Amino acid sequence: MNAKQIQNIMFWLMAAITVLIILPVIIIFSIIIFNGYSALSPEFIFAIPRMGMKAGGIFPAIIGTLYLILGTMLFSLPLGVLAAIYLTEYATENWLTRIIEIAIVNLAGVPSIVYGLFGLGLFVMFLNIGASILAGSLTLAIMTLPVIITASREALMAVPKSFREVSYSLGASRWQTVSKVVLPNAIPGIITGTILGLSRAAGETAPILFTVAAFYLPKLPASIFDQVMALPYHIYVLSTQVPNVPERIQYGTILVLILMVFIMNISAAYLRAYFRKRKLW
Repeated sequence: MNAKQIQNIMFWLMAAITVLIILPVIIIFSIIIFNGYSALSPEFIFAIPRMGMKAGGIFPAIIGTLYLILGTMLFSLPLGVLAAIYLTEYATENWLTRIIEIAIVNLAGVPSIVYGLFGLGLFVMFLNIGASILAGSLTLAIMTLPVIITASREALMAVPKSFREVSYSLGASRWQTVSKVVLPNAIPGIITGTILGLSRAAGETAPILFTVAAFYLPKLPASIFDQVMALPYHIYVLSTQVPNVPERIQYGTILVLILMVFIMNISAAYLRAYFRKRKLW
């Protein structure tokens, strides 16, 4: 075979693989939308569950999920970005930084159930915070940190070195260079990593199972030390613990969670596009 024939074979092979990957996703989404769209209504979104969660809505679970996402972002984003800045702009290349980098990569692959048990042991029991929004947010933040650090480091390293050299030549300090030159140009990549981490946190069940999630709460939390309902755990409960739940409620809850993650990603795409327009290269 000549080079043209090999190229055509590889093209169609990659196209077939792409279809095989995308098709199951399309089928899954179609099933969820088909079975869940009929449940979507103002009552379903804004009411509390009734009749053993077989009727009513999922408003407490939606609010609980939003609280956890916000808490996770507040704890993980500053720490993740600052750690990435230190490792990229300040730390020297030695055995300690290499160990830290390996640890970050390994932590990104740790199963979420391990983070849940860690949060239970450290925040709930040892620090005596109890099962609460604070304990759940801290646990999810630790789980999200490796993703944010890795993505932020890649974004910072993508900024051309010439930008730094020009800034130093004009008399700027290292921190002025990082804060005024490097960081603004790295924001699109940082946003991408943050949203990826938060999207994963929004759909996790195991970490919140031990640290914050409640089976049923008829009211909204009053403080960060209260438990909350959350959509991932609520879906698990509806699917495994509550008998004879209408199928449309189960699929409707899944659809709401997917829509929340979708909105987060759309918002991130908009912010990323906005900041990319302001890039200097």
